[in-house]
Formats: sequence, C-alpha cells, structure tokens
Amino acid sequence: MIKWVVFVIILCGFWACEKTIQVQPDQQPAKLVVEAQIESGQAPAVILSNSLNYFSEIDLYALDHSYIHGAKVTINNGTASYVLTEDSFPLSNGYSFYYYTTPQSVLSGEFGKKYTLSIETGGQVYHASTTIPLLTKKIDSVWWKKAPGNVDTSKVVVMSRVTDPPGFGNYIRYYTSTNGKDFLPGFNSVFDDQIVDGKTYDIQIDQGVSKNENLKRDEYGFFKRGDTVIVKLCNIDKATYDFWRTWEFTYQSVGNPFSSPGKVMGNISNGALGSFCGYAPQYKQLIIPK
Repeated sequence: MIKWVVFVIILCGFWACEKTIQVQPDQQPAKLVVEAQIESGQAPAVILSNSLNYFSEIDLYALDHSYIHGAKVTINNGTASYVLTEDSFPLSNGYSFYYYTTPQSVLSGEFGKKYTLSIETGGQVYHASTTIPLLTKKIDSVWWKKAPGNVDTSKVVVMSRVTDPPGFGNYIRYYTSTNGKDFLPGFNSVFDDQIVDGKTYDIQIDQGVSKNENLKRDEYGFFKRGDTVIVKLCNIDKATYDFWRTWEFTYQSVGNPFSSPGKVMGNISNGALGSFCGYAPQYKQLIIPK
C-alpha cells in the first residue's frame, strides 16, 4: 500500500512540472500557385494565385486578393508559342474569377500532343509540361441498377464496362454531371491499370462531389431515378495522375491524426505549387427512368 502511495505522489510531481508550450507558426513567404489545364478540343485555362499561410483567415476578400494579374503566360504546342490573355467572369458579392486563356480558334488541345507552359511573374520564370494522351482506355457502355441493400427505392447506382488496352501506363480521371450541372470529380477520381491491364471489366461509377462541401455519407455515390447522367472519362499522363492521387490523399487525410504525412506532387518548376494537366475526354450519357 505504501508503495502505491509513493508512486502516486511521484506521478503528481511529474504532472505538476508540466509546462505550457506556445507554438508560434512561421509566416512563410507566398508562393506561386498554378492551376492549369488543356483538354482536347478546348482552349487552355491557367489560374494564377499566391499561396496563403496555413493559419490564414480565408474568405472571399482574401481569395480575391490572392489572384496574380499581369503575368506573361505562354503555351507551346511543339509547333508554335501562344500568349494567353487574362480574362474573368463575375461571381457573387461583386467579386470575379480570373484566369488566363486564348480563343479556342487560336489554340485548342489535340490528342497525342505535348504542351509546355511558361509563366513570367514577379521577376521569376516557371515552366511545366503535360501531354494529352491518345484516347485508348474507353467506356464501352453504362447502365443503372437498384442500389444494393438500400431501402430507398429512389436511389440507384451507375455501372460501366471499361476496356483497358494491353500494356501498363494507362491512367484515367473521371467526372460526372447530373441533370446538366457542372462536372464534378469522384471522391477518388484517378486510377491506374496495375490490376486491370489489358482487361475489360465492370465497375461502379460514384457520383462526383464538390470538395468545397461536406460529404454526405448516406448520399455519397448514389444517383436517383429520373436523373440524366453524363460520365466523363479522361485519359491522363502519369504526372497528372500523380498530382491528383497525392492531392486527394492529402485532402482525405486532413484532420486524421493517424494518417501518414503526404506531399502533393506538382509539376511546376522553381518551387511553385500546383500542376499543368492534360486531358483526353470521352463522354457517355445515361437517362435513368423515374
């Protein structure tokens, strides 16, 4: 009994010695953030902004003032270089969305081509490259069926049959659009062909989600009777796959103390953040009866 009393006294002594530690996070200088893409049949789009510190208060004002204006943005398609111009469209509350582009008639993406992006801003030069692959991995068909084990008869799942060409290195990213709304990527949207190389297989297509909204677990993945669904399957290169794979892993790990630390693998030079991605899309539409 005496030993236990002594042990408790020693523990209390340790607790009494605890010291409150105040951690002051470093204020890092802003870095260039690049969100750039080019898609077959579409004009390029390049969004430039400055990074914000981890503990910054983020609101519409902060985001609006993070855009970078007046940069020189150029894309080379292997034949010629094209200078992009800054454009914008209005958002709510008097703010606007800014990006760099060029008319589709001047430059649009083509299957099988490589594109090089050059950005000059703040006295620095940044480069990145991407490819729009050939459209080799395709959806053969899409259909729907009743959601398994779900008592809500209005919910359905969408299935697809996909053919992967022989040879490793076929990467994809998928999106869905429901009833004419924006295309949204799946919660896990990118896949390689390590397991399915050279095979034709059936797989469920979960409804795309907005990463700016809280995920509704009981609704995730389902479509509903009466929906018109468009599935967009994009062939992508490995750099684009690696960027979105690591981005989604990091996004899903936020707030989880047991997750492994992750680093988003961008492809912009000179220490900038973000990516330049190329997409080769295929579309399939499905009308689900009521």
